[in-house]
Amino acid sequence: MALFRVRPTQTDIEIADAISRHTNPKVETASQVLSWGADEHLLCALAAGWWLYCRHRDAQHRTDSNHILLTTVAVTLLPHLLKSIFDQKRPDRMVVRGHLHGVPFSGKPLDAFPSGHAMHVGALASAAMVLSPAKRNLAWSIGAGLALTRIVLLAHWASDVVAGLAIGVAVERLLRRWTGFGLSRRNARRVRMPS
Repeated sequence: MALFRVRPTQTDIEIADAISRHTNPKVETASQVLSWGADEHLLCALAAGWWLYCRHRDAQHRTDSNHILLTTVAVTLLPHLLKSIFDQKRPDRMVVRGHLHGVPFSGKPLDAFPSGHAMHVGALASAAMVLSPAKRNLAWSIGAGLALTRIVLLAHWASDVVAGLAIGVAVERLLRRWTGFGLSRRNARRVRMPS
């Protein structure tokens, strides 16, 4: 048993009820497939592969890949630690009607808070701030879609997803101080700006 019990908000309950009334097996299956895009195992493998690829690239690529790998590992481990501290029943365990409309069971029953998938999305969306506006907007759009799948699947309450996104952003920003990620880009922008 965890130290703290987190309760869903009234808004969380209303969103879950609306989803359970209006979803269907096709929507749930599509959400399950899309949700894999923020899976910790897949993201760790991709980050490790990119890190290996960048070992023989320039210093900027090595710094970037170090940061992304470290951030991905951190936001993979942190949800497991937090879920040992906080208990919250998943919405799919509380909304029976949803299962009649195709909602699957997700993970352990009391592991709703926070959303690990959303933590990954928050961290990577935060890292995308160094990209050009077009690439950044694409990354954010994909991330928003991935985070929403966790709500549609009733794997997490909406507040769990928001908390996961915020924690992911905070972790990525804190790790920047240690890895130096984004510093050369910020310095380059300052040099280009007229004084």
